[in-house]
Amino acid sequence: MATDCCHLCCTSADHRGITDPYSLNFSTERDLRTVEVRVKHEGFSFFTITLPEFGKAFERALDEGRCTPSAFPGFARKRSSQDKLELPRFLGGFMELVFDPGTGMLHQNPSIEAIRSIRQLTLMFGKILLECSKEREQAAIDEYLACEQDLCSFVEYGGLDPSLESSFLRVSELLFGELFSRTEQLFWDREVVSPKHGPGATVDKLRGNAKFDQNIWPSRLQEFFPWEEFLAVNSSFVEELRDVIEVLEPGAEEPVRVITVPKTLKTPRIIAVEPTCMQYTQQGLMALIVDGIEEDSLLHRLIGFADQTPNQRMAREGSDKGSLATLDLSEASDRVSNWLVEDLFASAPYLNSAVQACRSTHANVQGEVVKLTKYASMGSALTFPVEAMVFLTIIFMAVEQELNIQLSRADLEKFAGKVRIYGDDIIVPVELVLPVIDMLEAFKLRVNRRKSFWTGRFRESCGKEYYDGEDVSIVRVRRVFPTSPADAAEAISLVSLRNQLYFAGYWKTCEWLDEEIRKVLRYFPVVLPSSSALGRNSFLGFTYEKLDRSTHAPLVKAWRPNPKLPSSPLDGHGALLKCLGKISDLPFADPGHLMRSGRPRVVNIKLGFCSPT
Repeated sequence: MATDCCHLCCTSADHRGITDPYSLNFSTERDLRTVEVRVKHEGFSFFTITLPEFGKAFERALDEGRCTPSAFPGFARKRSSQDKLELPRFLGGFMELVFDPGTGMLHQNPSIEAIRSIRQLTLMFGKILLECSKEREQAAIDEYLACEQDLCSFVEYGGLDPSLESSFLRVSELLFGELFSRTEQLFWDREVVSPKHGPGATVDKLRGNAKFDQNIWPSRLQEFFPWEEFLAVNSSFVEELRDVIEVLEPGAEEPVRVITVPKTLKTPRIIAVEPTCMQYTQQGLMALIVDGIEEDSLLHRLIGFADQTPNQRMAREGSDKGSLATLDLSEASDRVSNWLVEDLFASAPYLNSAVQACRSTHANVQGEVVKLTKYASMGSALTFPVEAMVFLTIIFMAVEQELNIQLSRADLEKFAGKVRIYGDDIIVPVELVLPVIDMLEAFKLRVNRRKSFWTGRFRESCGKEYYDGEDVSIVRVRRVFPTSPADAAEAISLVSLRNQLYFAGYWKTCEWLDEEIRKVLRYFPVVLPSSSALGRNSFLGFTYEKLDRSTHAPLVKAWRPNPKLPSSPLDGHGALLKCLGKISDLPFADPGHLMRSGRPRVVNIKLGFCSPT
């Protein structure tokens, strides 16, 4: 990878007016020795923690326009002609194409390839799927509890300034009043869409088709989601199910279970596993809200749920013109308090009550049941849309305060294309950044300033990074390498890594990976990106070994994913509910869906002849 990066940087050296690009043929031998020595002493965490910290510090330096003496802790620095310690020695050849070695200041026209190379070399292992140490997992749980206590203390000791709360109520009604009114009417008219079951785990451990035979229903759901309508196919089955369905009072409900899942080796991700009944009703309410936003002529331009490309385009524009900033929030969902969500829906009391009814109120954290002040953690189907609406409201509160006006619907239209929310990825005009940050933090939200950019030409949003309008996104290593075809998930990930690197121009790296992959898979033909086969992508097309006898289509021998859904037989009323309760008129994609369902517990790959196209 380092060799590929050198070649890419040398062939783009004309940005500094160098007529002979090969005069920049610097060596990375010292960098590689540094990596070898430090991995020997620090272990794999050098790749997964230390190098990503270097990469984040580099992004910060890009945003600030210079390398400060304290920017890269743990890495020796070069001594400049003014006898000042400026650029780090590590990756120094690349760094000098970006920053002036004498002053540490950003070049007027820094090398885009060097920026991409430094990010690629330092960040590619940052999100590899490996479990954290027990100490880091415990630290994440402790942080979850500390966040909950912080919100609880904030509410107990007075909470928001009354003027801020009044402003929040008014702006949220301006933004979402019509949407909430339409959604509330659907509840009154009993036109709520049939919910669906998600593929994930649940507290009651129902998996696959077993979720359609659920028999637990909280009493507080009855007013808005009566089980007679949502668990029975029609009224003729109600009496049959009456003795089966157990209606629970609030004190008997199962709390969500807080768990950790791999995110980075530095810290895991916190997930709250919901009960099946709660996830079921949350899915139905989420569909109403999301569909309403996407059908609204204004809101769908301010909030996104399924398509990240508008955020990415705006990040590119911000990088190119410097007009838009990208903000990132830490612990975003865990810091949205429930009283704030109640204020969000205050203009629609019936809908507000429905939102509260399908919210889990307690969490089981390592055996201890905690009453939740937050609305919901990741795991609730409503977390994503609700937090986006809260963030958008707070942003326009900051706009009102900064402009010293009360916004109208016509004023909001002017910000379409300048303000957008996708989860906790936020884009706002640069001139409003500081007021927006202040307002977000007034609501106990936490802006991650290390991943927020507005002063320089670097921007990051929804998985894409840009500098000066140029894409400097990287390819990430997601899993460890396989040792045999039995390591199916690792083999699939490695082939994907190889092909992404190929189209990114890291061809020497791909040559090396091709040999490593052949040691494991043996059959590794050239195929098109659209092929299901695990093969090499190439600009030169594909190869084949023979033609199908019946269709004369080309065939090639290769491994391909062979996911097997777990056995999950369903019959009786549950089968009717699944088949007749679905929204779409299209048939199920899998004709055997009543016999197997859920996420594959084991990923397999199978060797055989398949299409290279």
